[in-house]
Amino acid sequence: MIDGMCGRAYPLYQDYQSVWDSTEWIHVREDITTFFKDAVGKSLSDEEISQQLNQLHSFHQEAIMKCLRSRKDEIKQALLGEIAAISSAQLQDFDWQLKLALSSDKIAALQMPLLTLHLDVKEKGAATPCCVEMSREELQSLIESLEAANKVVLQLK
Repeated sequence: MIDGMCGRAYPLYQDYQSVWDSTEWIHVREDITTFFKDAVGKSLSDEEISQQLNQLHSFHQEAIMKCLRSRKDEIKQALLGEIAAISSAQLQDFDWQLKLALSSDKIAALQMPLLTLHLDVKEKGAATPCCVEMSREELQSLIESLEAANKVVLQLK
């Protein structure tokens, strides 16, 4: 996963299709990527990281810690690259809408508000429209990520 975060190829689903179905694979990939980004981006201590990994077998914990320690600088550079890319793009305009998602088989049980965020992002002189649909949790995560990115940008100034 670290290779994918650092601009190289992510592991292929085909190599793991006997273990996970495609939906599980996407979640595994996202969760592992988020874990490494948080561990490095938030400068978590070994103890804090170990606490997050305490449900894993010690062999797996050691392997993850070894990867994290050996590639921490690469991950940090990738995160700084992401922040630089975000800060170099300029938000031209935005619009938002709130919708209620209804499931076809569980209409009465599922009532999940979704935010549809329309962004016009100016990059290299051209404005590109971007539309993102987010749940409440995803919106909260976006806000936290933007706040963290803002802190890093302020520290770099």
